[in-house]
Amino acid sequence: MNTDDLAWMNLALAEAYRGRGAVEPNPLVGAVLVREGKLVGKGHHAHFGGPHAEVMALHDAGEAARGATLYVTLEPCCHHGKTPPCTDAIVSSGIKRVVAAIRDPFPRVHGSGLAILRSAGIDVDLGLHSEAAALINAPYLKRISTGLPFVTAKWAMTLDGKTAVASGNSKWISSPASRGLVHQLRGQMDAIAVGIGTVLADDPLLSARPPGPRTALRIVLDSKAVLPLSSQLVETVGQIPVLVATTAQAPPDRCEALRHRGCELIVFGQGRHVPVLDLLAELGRRDMTNLLVEGGGKVLGAFLEAGQVDAVDAFIAPILEGGDHPYTPARGTGTASMSVAARLQGVSFSEVDGDLRVRGILPQPWRSILGELT
Repeated sequence: MNTDDLAWMNLALAEAYRGRGAVEPNPLVGAVLVREGKLVGKGHHAHFGGPHAEVMALHDAGEAARGATLYVTLEPCCHHGKTPPCTDAIVSSGIKRVVAAIRDPFPRVHGSGLAILRSAGIDVDLGLHSEAAALINAPYLKRISTGLPFVTAKWAMTLDGKTAVASGNSKWISSPASRGLVHQLRGQMDAIAVGIGTVLADDPLLSARPPGPRTALRIVLDSKAVLPLSSQLVETVGQIPVLVATTAQAPPDRCEALRHRGCELIVFGQGRHVPVLDLLAELGRRDMTNLLVEGGGKVLGAFLEAGQVDAVDAFIAPILEGGDHPYTPARGTGTASMSVAARLQGVSFSEVDGDLRVRGILPQPWRSILGELT
């Protein structure tokens, strides 16, 4: 493979990203068709249940696909699902070469799609830009390998590490432009989770404004079911669903009142706190791929201690609060030394209207699956 291959795969990756928020629980996939050094077709998986990226690119190229090279970010499917196998369309189109970034870990595909193409006489290359392709589909890869959704922790904080003042007020730490980006992020999520403390302090809506491609389930971790019936979450439950994750400590009359208003409740046994892994397992059973955890500090700390923060999206404002109080992004037992603290990988920095946006991923154990994909 050469520099031209790299450039075309980069274009396929950009195509794949266009489907974010619209295709889950399916993976993000982009495809590019090139013939005699010229782009003749491109496409991406645009919505769940719709045509796959390869079929979209073939439709775009028409007869020009014959003899072309297909660059695709994920191994083409070879089974009947909501759409016919992409391998059938590729073979019948006359494509002579396929360059795939990574294998698909889905058991009905894993390696079989590429094997079918090779058996049809098509040249197949695997592994080009595999790290970038895996990063784009990290939520899909985690859900397939563990059954759990991919967790992104989001917060805004001052330069001295505070997420609120001593009274709990946090409006507003970040700039309007930063908050706009958070709304975009919410519109790509299957669910958004906060603790009851955040609800009592801020009375948030937890909606995407304007709406995005997905309408996220709003989840409150509330071990005693004290979510106020007058809260914005309950008042708008008819428009956007609310799930209250609680425990057996919650009084039955409070649970019934919330159910009567339209909230869904899940009761997680006798513990003092909602168990993170059990909650994530339930969301995974619902085919949820992306969960955004917005706080507060105890909730984020619980997800960290459960090893279930996969990515971070933090906004740091040039503000000094100066208080001596516990309003920090993540609380809990912490680590014994800084040398074993969780360190982000693939970190990116950007300025947003005076704020610093920091994004990165954490090296979770499930990522060992990446070695099986190339």
